[in-house]
Amino acid sequence: MRNKSIIVSVIIVFSFISYYLYTSNKLYGNDKESIVKVILSIEGYEDMEIELLEINDTKDDRIVGFLADNSPSYIEFNKDNKGNYVWRHIESSKDESFGIYILTKENPKMMFVTNYDNEIARMQVDVNDSTLEQTFTPYQATVRFLDLPKTNQNSYEYRNYKYYDTDGNLIREE
Repeated sequence: MRNKSIIVSVIIVFSFISYYLYTSNKLYGNDKESIVKVILSIEGYEDMEIELLEINDTKDDRIVGFLADNSPSYIEFNKDNKGNYVWRHIESSKDESFGIYILTKENPKMMFVTNYDNEIARMQVDVNDSTLEQTFTPYQATVRFLDLPKTNQNSYEYRNYKYYDTDGNLIREE
């Protein structure tokens, strides 16, 4: 009986120590410096140069547009019950100057992240039965959000992407 008590006590102490070490070493995206640390801790991003462009908070979500070695990127965080931002998703458009990301939580949006090489000044896309348009400042790293139209369906259809330069000339169509 005494041996069982000792074993249970050791397991409980070990559990508390493990929990403390895990929670004290966990990285959160609570401020700019910690967001960069979180990104650099993710496999594939360890040695990249990170430039944060914009932090967008809504309710319990944090969306951060950034450049990873000049590639447009974004990371999503969720606020936990202690108020810390825990990362849940990261994505990059490697070797591109223009990244498009679809954010489908509560208020669906398209997120655009551009780098300093971007020459696109305006883009259009048909989403379901609506034509949406967004403008950009060429050769400037930016983050833009575009609300998606309300729908009764649980999905969106994206067609007819068109990209224009500052003179209104069509650069490309997809």
